[in-house]
Amino acid sequence: MLTKEQQAFRAEIRDFCEQVLAPVAGEFDREEKFPREILSVMGKRGYLGIPYDKKFGGAGRDTICYAIGVEEVSRVCGSTGLTMAAHTSLGAAPIYLFGNDEQKAKWLPRLASGQALGAFGLTEPGAGSDAGSTKTTAFLDGNQWIVNGSKCFITTAEVAELLVITAVTEKGVGTKGISSFLVEKGTPGFTIAKRENKMGVRGSITNELAFTDCRIPQGNLLGTLGQGFKQFLQILDGGRISIAAMAVGLGQAALDYSARYAKAQSLDGKPMAEEQGVQFLLADIATEIEAARLLVYDAAERKDAGVKFTRQSAMAKLYAATVAMRATTQAMDILGETGGLKDHPMERYFRDVKLCEIGEGTSQVQKLVIFREILRDLP
Repeated sequence: MLTKEQQAFRAEIRDFCEQVLAPVAGEFDREEKFPREILSVMGKRGYLGIPYDKKFGGAGRDTICYAIGVEEVSRVCGSTGLTMAAHTSLGAAPIYLFGNDEQKAKWLPRLASGQALGAFGLTEPGAGSDAGSTKTTAFLDGNQWIVNGSKCFITTAEVAELLVITAVTEKGVGTKGISSFLVEKGTPGFTIAKRENKMGVRGSITNELAFTDCRIPQGNLLGTLGQGFKQFLQILDGGRISIAAMAVGLGQAALDYSARYAKAQSLDGKPMAEEQGVQFLLADIATEIEAARLLVYDAAERKDAGVKFTRQSAMAKLYAATVAMRATTQAMDILGETGGLKDHPMERYFRDVKLCEIGEGTSQVQKLVIFREILRDLP
C-alpha cells in the first residue's frame, strides 16, 4: 500500500502529465524534438530531483516516489521518461553518492532543479554490456587529467551541462584501474561526435562522444582513484529501478489504450470487449504489469532502507521490460492494423518500449546479475 504522501504525489504528477505532457508527446516523437521547455517546468516542480535531499535542491522524497514519477511520465511519453530517468539516476546520482562537498555544492542544486542537465558516459563501441572493458584513458599531467577515447549511446549528452565519464587511469590491473570524472560542457578536446537516429524514444537525444587530449582539472576526479568500476555498478543498480519504472509506465499505457479500444470497437455487432479471448488477454496483461510494479516498489524500498538491492533491481528491470514488451505486442494484436498507424499512440509505445530491454544493461545481463546474486546468497 502506498502512503498518503505517495498517493498524493502520484495524483499530482499524473495530472501534470495528462494536462501538460500528453498533448505534445506525439509531436516530440514525430519531430525528434527534445522536450526542453517541459523539462524546465518539471525542474521547477521538483520532478527532476525527486529522491535527493532538500539541502541540495531536491524534493526530499523517497525512491518509490521517484519510481512513481518515472512511471507516470513514461505512461504518456517514453522519451521524456527516459530523459528524466537518465538525468536523475545517471547524471546526478554519481555526484550525490560519490562527490565531495565542493562538487555537490556546485552541481546538485542545478541538477535537481533542472537548471542543468546531466549525463553518464559509460558505454563505448567495444565496451557495452562488458563495461569493464573500458578503453577511454586518463592520465595526470601536472594538475590536469588528459582524457582520450570515445563513448557511444549516451543519453542527453548533447544538451547536458555536465557528464560523468569513466576512464582507465591505471593499465594492467583490470577493473581496479577505472576511475570516474566530471566533464563540463565546452571543455576543449571534448566533442559531440554524432546524434543517433533511433527507432524509438525519438524525443530523447542519444550521442557519440569523442575525447581528444581533453584536459580537465585534477579536482574533477569523482570519488577515489580506481573506484570507478565499483561506482558505476552501484549507479546501475539504482538506474535499473528507473528503467523498470519506465517499462511499467509504457506497459500501463498499452493496457489502457487497448482496453479503451476494445470497449469502443464493435466486432460482429457487439463490443470487442465482450469477447472472452480479449478479456483474458487484457486480464493477463494487467496482472503482469501489477506484478512488475510491485517488483519495482520492492527494489525501491530496499534502496531507501539502505540494504543490498542489486538482485531486486535486476529482477525488476528484467521482468518489467519483458512484461511491457509483451503488453505492447498483445495490445497491437487487439488493435490490428489500426495499432500500426502513426496517428495512434500505440505505434509509439511499441517502438519506445524496446529500449527498456536494452538500456541500463540488456535483459541477458540482468539474468547474469541475478544468477551471480543467487550464488552469492547461498548458505
